[in-house]
Amino acid sequence: MSVSKTPRKPVRERILETACELFYREGIQNVGIDRIIAESGVAKMSLYNHFKSKDALIEAFLRQRDQQWREWFVTRVEERSDDPKQRLLSLFDVLQEWFENPNFRGCAFINATVELANPHHPGCQAALDHQLAVYQYIFDLVKAEGLEPAESFARQLLLLVQGAIVIAMMQDRPQAAAEAKSAATLLLNSDGS
Repeated sequence: MSVSKTPRKPVRERILETACELFYREGIQNVGIDRIIAESGVAKMSLYNHFKSKDALIEAFLRQRDQQWREWFVTRVEERSDDPKQRLLSLFDVLQEWFENPNFRGCAFINATVELANPHHPGCQAALDHQLAVYQYIFDLVKAEGLEPAESFARQLLLLVQGAIVIAMMQDRPQAAAEAKSAATLLLNSDGS
């Protein structure tokens, strides 16, 4: 009788997975390279063969988090309705679902921007790219609903989304999503000005 072993994940994947978990849970500045090396079970040289610096690892973490989070978010929103207006309101239902997760620690992109403080850091650019992609998704939903001026509606909805995220994290209030949804409902029923 042979026991099959589960193959180990590739080194780069183990490093990135460990960094993603630690950076999100404990903060980028609180987690050093030595900790990531120890918890991922790789040699220091292996880490530097895949990521030339901690800054490169931070950027990779944010790029991966962006892809995974947006895929999850868009899928969950679109599962709720085919109607663009309902999808716009569903943004907040999905946020509340996220806020109620026991591992919720706010937005990795807002957190990283605050921690990094340098707008030229590659992680800050990754965070900005994430914000622009979320804005674009909201903008596309606004356009599909036929709301004008679309840019104004999309910017206001993005403010509600990001405000809800910050309040939910800082005050441990998942209901911030429902409150933002109420404001979004008023906005969507207005003329947009």
